[in-house]
Amino acid sequence: MVIDCHQHLWPPRLVEALRRRQSYPYLRGWTLHLPGEDPYECDPAHHDIELRRRTERSERALISLSSPLGIEHLPAHDGAELITIWHESALELGEPFHVWAAAPVTELDPDGLAKILREDRIAGLQLPATALADPAGIAHVAPLLAEAERADKPVLVHPGPAPACDPGLPSWWPALVPYVSQLHQSWLAWHVAGRRQHPALRIGFVALAGLAPLHHERLAARGGGLGALDPNVFYETSSYGTRAVDAMTRVVGVDPIVSGSDRPYAQAVDPGLGPAFTHALFTANPHHFLTGDAR
Repeated sequence: MVIDCHQHLWPPRLVEALRRRQSYPYLRGWTLHLPGEDPYECDPAHHDIELRRRTERSERALISLSSPLGIEHLPAHDGAELITIWHESALELGEPFHVWAAAPVTELDPDGLAKILREDRIAGLQLPATALADPAGIAHVAPLLAEAERADKPVLVHPGPAPACDPGLPSWWPALVPYVSQLHQSWLAWHVAGRRQHPALRIGFVALAGLAPLHHERLAARGGGLGALDPNVFYETSSYGTRAVDAMTRVVGVDPIVSGSDRPYAQAVDPGLGPAFTHALFTANPHHFLTGDAR
């Protein structure tokens, strides 16, 4: 089975809920407004359910709430209402779409998360990297991480909301600067504090953790180090190609690399490293990440 571990698709109920909002995040028509980024013109076709279903190339596509929207960081009632709409409407989509759960990270609701994780088509929990930026953040969301660990379902770490940027900067700036920095921070924080607290949790970082593992030599020079490779840390490939994937495998090996596209913002890419690697990237490794079964 070919699995895409990372896509975004907004069901109509979520779109309408964002259009009703008077504060960030909100939609006006198909223009998305966020506090830290310029208004973004969404393509309606990107969220056309039947079009996406017809053009989907993977047999299972894991869709998630867009964490840069900042919904997980909203005040409890505000965020929880949108997250409920997300879960209900995303689960209604049917195959090939499976769903990453979301959870508020301001006022936690581990019981609510435990309930949604029991749904068969919930793949696991996505958290914004901004909630895992340091050991204190990991300690704060520990009840959520514990529920995922208890359910034997993985956590996917995705960039969170970007801080306000100079309006003169190019449109790609958030994706290349704060998003990558957030992934670096959360990856390092996990290795400092997360694994010790959650020894059995499978955790994956989108966009190859912003290539954080490639800094292992600098980390060692500054007194740190990767130590033994963690078999329960995975790296999703969205927005990267052959050179980045090849470089990552030289540090972390083949087994933790899983395919994700970040569709509709990018497409999944086969880096062309041979048929065995292709099978591992699109099938075997995602299966291991999602289920814990390494066969």
